[in-house]
Amino acid sequence: MNLPPLQPGRASEIINRFKGVPILVVGDVMLDRFIVGRVTRISPEAPVPVVRFESEHLRLGGAANVANNIAALGGQVSLVGVVGADAAATRLREQLTAAGVGVEGLVEDRHRPTTEKVRIVTERNQQVARIDYERDEDVGGDLARVIVARVKRLGSGVKTMLVSDYLKGTVTRPVVEALVSSAKASAERAAVPVIVDPKIPHLAYYAGATLITPNHHEAETATHRRLRTDDDARDAARDFRARAQCDAVLITRGEHGMWLSDAASEGKIPAVSREVSDVTGAGDTVVATLALALAAGATMAEAAILANHAAGIVVGKFGPATVTPSELLDNLKSTINLKSEI
Repeated sequence: MNLPPLQPGRASEIINRFKGVPILVVGDVMLDRFIVGRVTRISPEAPVPVVRFESEHLRLGGAANVANNIAALGGQVSLVGVVGADAAATRLREQLTAAGVGVEGLVEDRHRPTTEKVRIVTERNQQVARIDYERDEDVGGDLARVIVARVKRLGSGVKTMLVSDYLKGTVTRPVVEALVSSAKASAERAAVPVIVDPKIPHLAYYAGATLITPNHHEAETATHRRLRTDDDARDAARDFRARAQCDAVLITRGEHGMWLSDAASEGKIPAVSREVSDVTGAGDTVVATLALALAAGATMAEAAILANHAAGIVVGKFGPATVTPSELLDNLKSTINLKSEI
């Protein structure tokens, strides 16, 4: 069963409320570095291509890309994460500041490098190799306490809290518990939605979250089910909700769209037709859009539909990418018009 479409008027109403909405992102920040070159021959030293350097580009990755997506859509975002005491951390802060993302929540750990992924690609965007600089053990001790303190301080007054978990050490049980606890309703304010972009080894950490967004493979792993049909997706989503002890689940299924399961609505969101250039960071765009839409008063179904359109846009771009409010609204309108002409 497909969820009802989101009409342009209602979509415009929600998107127009994105501007200035305060959001907190907590998770594993990364720097993506792309070294672009031309391949014309194979090395005489080993059977590998020789890449002649042409250019180098920096992109925000992981939780930093989530925050960047929120800022690009007009939100006011604070970011809590861990960086090293190195040049990559300096570049990461510069990129975040330029994007309008608050960096006071970044915590320095002198015993680990800033997570950095260096991709060597051709001028046709074909990846030749990747080098990862990282240490992925969980933070602990004083560092963990500092992260929890910053979550509590920066989470005060936000409209949505978001966990971006890449298993790089920032997202621990105490951190998530502090975030969920801060988000609960008090006498002064209503409960704040907590969205989690998960990794299955941490599934038990996420109890109490509002919405968790596993991809197809993560949902299969967590529920021990194969997802081939919409019925499979429905059953897996229900099972996932029970196992994770969360309110809602949105399974992202690539070309098969998404499946939403919560107390108010359940159904499929068909994929938005688009030529795929690169799926890197699409999940970051999904959770960023969900966070802003829920903060702007969208229902869970409306937020999921907007996130689906945002994902359809970024997969047509290379590397971790962002979406603007006008791109999002134009994409939704054009998709509805195309369907009406068929």
